[in-house]
Amino acid sequence: MMADRAYFDWNATAPLREEAREAVCAALALTGNASSVHAEGRAARRLIEQAREEVARLVGAESRNVTFTSGATEANVLALTPAIEIGGRREPRDRLFISAIEHPSVLSGGRFDAGQVEVLPVTSGGVLDLDALCLALSRSKRPLVSVMLANNESGVVQPIAEVANIVHAAGGVLHVDAVQGPGRIACDIGALGADLLAISSHKLGGPQGAGALIRRGDVHVADPLIRGGGQERGLRAGTENVAAIAGFAAAASAAQHSNTQRLGALRDRFEAGLKSSTPQVVIFGEDVPRLSNTSLFTVPGLKAETAIIAFDLNGVAVSSGSACSSGKVQASHVLAAMGVEPAVARGAVRVSLGWTTTEAEIDALLTAWNKVVSSLFNKQANAA
Repeated sequence: MMADRAYFDWNATAPLREEAREAVCAALALTGNASSVHAEGRAARRLIEQAREEVARLVGAESRNVTFTSGATEANVLALTPAIEIGGRREPRDRLFISAIEHPSVLSGGRFDAGQVEVLPVTSGGVLDLDALCLALSRSKRPLVSVMLANNESGVVQPIAEVANIVHAAGGVLHVDAVQGPGRIACDIGALGADLLAISSHKLGGPQGAGALIRRGDVHVADPLIRGGGQERGLRAGTENVAAIAGFAAAASAAQHSNTQRLGALRDRFEAGLKSSTPQVVIFGEDVPRLSNTSLFTVPGLKAETAIIAFDLNGVAVSSGSACSSGKVQASHVLAAMGVEPAVARGAVRVSLGWTTTEAEIDALLTAWNKVVSSLFNKQANAA
């Protein structure tokens, strides 16, 4: 990280942990292909299997149910297929139900035909409408449902255990994009009731380019996304990225010891400062359970792209509540699903904290914010 800068974009990617860096470097010193039977190959294989155990431990799963991928996007698309087996029996899913606030890799519908995908509404607080879910499930014999554990923009946490009970009562299978969860909230696959769960290395402080799809019970994905040499027990072909997987495991181990209470206190300090300096601030999802590290907020008249540049010039890295594609800032589908007016949504700024965030950085963030809103109000006064 550049000197004299404060980083508040942890939900996009976390800085590489030193433990992960060391694990990557050690793995890069190895020579063997993990599919080879000689000593060098066995050494690489041993690293992968140790990593599988560590990642499984992070979410309370069995190591044999962890499939390594290139990231959570691949894990999500791998999971979202009609070809699901339960207890060794082919039980293809006839419909896919997803919440309106999902990551684009889920909103794309995976490997379902567009006509088989139905988007479910959320409340104004950003929580899945459970009545709408129940009604939707009545229209399917073998549904697959995908609901994220916590939203990357708003930080709003979904009632996954309750969702799981509803889905399973309807004979369905539940996939959970849990990318934002580990290290921030409880993320035990059994307690959640998820059948398929996706996580990512670089959100935990591991290297980019590694992720995992994790199964529970006797649910299996019967249709590999990448076919070829039969790696990952035939579910994901291709020579494994041993170095990235080793770094992923080191980050997963460190994430199990995260201090979420400290993050929550820092976030509350920031939001109290926001309200003190700008009482008209809107904090999205404020009245529902949220990640302890995330604030999505705005004030009337603010433009997110202008604010982000201003923050950056003041040495602070934040992000927008909107998604960027080919350099074009688009309206946030998350805020649109929550019923936020487009003019308000265009000003949404996201601040996300992490394990190295300090009180001094929070103070620097608030100082930068005061400069941003002061400039905004001066412009509004001059325009009037």
